[in-house]
Amino acid sequence: MAAYRVVLRRSEEGYSVSCPGLPGCWSQGATEEEALANIQIAIREYVLAAEELAHDDDSRIVEVAVA
Repeated sequence: MAAYRVVLRRSEEGYSVSCPGLPGCWSQGATEEEALANIQIAIREYVLAAEELAHDDDSRIVEVAVA
């Protein structure tokens, strides 16, 4: 499981949330809890899409740990 830092902001509609480490990855929710749940889904989909775009016959995906 990976952890990502997100920025949570109060908005007119509730809360907006973005992940600075993943450009363009953002979501929103009526409550703080909903916004955080939605960004988890957005991050998961972002990472999967990025892996699919990066993968070809000459590459492979490996994991590295960062402290």
